[in-house]
Amino acid sequence: MLPVLRPVPALTPYALVTIVHLSAIAAGADGLVAATKPLLMPALLAGLVLALPVRRSPLLLWGGLALAFSWLGDVLLQNPGDLGFLLGMAAFGLAHVAYIVLYLGPLRTRGLPRSGLALGILLGVSWWGSMVAALALWLGSLLVPVAVYGLVLGAAAVCALTTRPLVAVGAVVFLLSDTLLAFDRFLPGFSVLDADLAIMLTYCLGQGLIIAGVIAAARHRAGNADAGQVTPSAVE
Repeated sequence: MLPVLRPVPALTPYALVTIVHLSAIAAGADGLVAATKPLLMPALLAGLVLALPVRRSPLLLWGGLALAFSWLGDVLLQNPGDLGFLLGMAAFGLAHVAYIVLYLGPLRTRGLPRSGLALGILLGVSWWGSMVAALALWLGSLLVPVAVYGLVLGAAAVCALTTRPLVAVGAVVFLLSDTLLAFDRFLPGFSVLDADLAIMLTYCLGQGLIIAGVIAAARHRAGNADAGQVTPSAVE
């Protein structure tokens, strides 16, 4: 079943900031790029808070933590050198841990059959092994941190398969963004038409889809509760 993306007015500011940020990258306006990047996740978090029918919920707690750590990662990655990269990667690792808790807890909608779970794990391990193998010669002292981060990133994408399709697609697109970032930073000769634009496009899209899926799940549960159809397992 294909995911359905319905308009969420509360996410309009995030969409506008994203458009400005991506346009600045395309135009080579480095100052505007640096100014708008730290605004992305706060705009998305504000949209999440405004759109949720119930504010005091695990969906907001873990989704908000994931966005807060993502914002920290965005800020830290703007610092040059390996230290900024390591700290930014650590922040994003914590963001993915928060997403994993969200996927397997309040956002979980179904269990995967063994065949589906096995396929998801196989694809995740294959992606991780291919990425580490391709970059191992060039990572140097960053090999272990990048490999550990890759495990967390891959685990988040696999765990997202137990949620709504919209969230799962967002998690996979997020994984694609980080894959492009790793190859662009470390692999000599790697070339994409505009790597920075592709990285941020997939990053913003992936995060937006995940949060749109969180909002859709919350509204669905609120609608069931209003209709008296809520089950104990669906209570937030």
